[in-house]
Amino acid sequence: MARKFLYFVATMVVLFIAGAFVLSLYGEELAEVVFVPDTEFQAQDVLEDSIYADISMWYARPEIVKGNPALWLPQGYETDGKKPKKEQRAAIFFIHPTSFINKNMWNAPLGDKETEDRTKIFLRGQASAFNQAGDVWAPRYRQATLGAFLTDKKEGQQALDAAYNDVLIAFDYFISQVPDDRPIILAGHSQGSLHLTNLLKDRVSGTPLANRIVAAYVVGWPVSVEADVPALGLDICEEAEQTNCLLSWESFAEPADYERIINVYDTTIGYNGEPRKDTSILCTNPLNGDINSQSDADQNLGTLVPNDELSDATLVVGAVPARCDDRGFLLIGDPPDLGPYTLPGNNYHVYDYSLFWRNVRADVWKRMTAFLAR
Repeated sequence: MARKFLYFVATMVVLFIAGAFVLSLYGEELAEVVFVPDTEFQAQDVLEDSIYADISMWYARPEIVKGNPALWLPQGYETDGKKPKKEQRAAIFFIHPTSFINKNMWNAPLGDKETEDRTKIFLRGQASAFNQAGDVWAPRYRQATLGAFLTDKKEGQQALDAAYNDVLIAFDYFISQVPDDRPIILAGHSQGSLHLTNLLKDRVSGTPLANRIVAAYVVGWPVSVEADVPALGLDICEEAEQTNCLLSWESFAEPADYERIINVYDTTIGYNGEPRKDTSILCTNPLNGDINSQSDADQNLGTLVPNDELSDATLVVGAVPARCDDRGFLLIGDPPDLGPYTLPGNNYHVYDYSLFWRNVRADVWKRMTAFLAR
């Protein structure tokens, strides 16, 4: 029983967006003892540029059919048959969230089964929302461990930088394999979205590639409208059929307690070099694809409700509404029962995609259609 309980706690914690959540549960000292590695950071060997030519370095890519988590569809879901022509299918680069919680090292080794099993669960519920529009590419990368978010030690940032370097190499290979006339969609969640913001800054902003981006879904990570967006190379998606733009949201039921997030957010510096303190957080309403709006539950086309084992899910229509509050968080009304992984403060971070799975799928399709019609 003790082992089962500890595994449950660890599984809960790994899904947190940043250390502030863990600190609110366990206190600063205990969080560091339990999750922050007490070993020196070991610089990783830089991956060869060609390593992502190896199909085993990907959870999902067009050639992978068997066991591809991004091809998953929920129980009983029937597609409407809409698909772009083969030569117009988008190439979708999806960066998975944190699934490594080991405190013995700062970065996940490639091939760790327990970590990869968790990652595949995430990809089934998140990356699958994009598979109608095109081919999902989801790389394996040596992600930073959870403890990297819970410390001021320089090793934490070193671990994140090392993980991001893998993502860059994967992305450069991805771009080299995608024909120049193919549209591109970028997406991620949590740690994956943090890496995505850097990717936008370093590989998209101010380059011809920006014109090929249908949209970037930077979900589960706060993006400052004033201090971050100008450096990311894309406008904010203000309308449902807008393209070359970015979306972002963080989900809370009511009453929402996100004070800890704000406290951390206000201490950080944006990509323009200015403090994020008191700046607006980008809030997309995924039910209708615009910003800072309100939608009733009857506009929710389908929420993924997982089974107890997280091995499958059913689609429930009209489960939750959505509205952006004044601070930039997405509120979903009364807390829905989606299982045991709701976080303190009515934080539904774990379900950022699942809550609006079919609307996200529809949003991607609308933006693809608009992009192809340009």
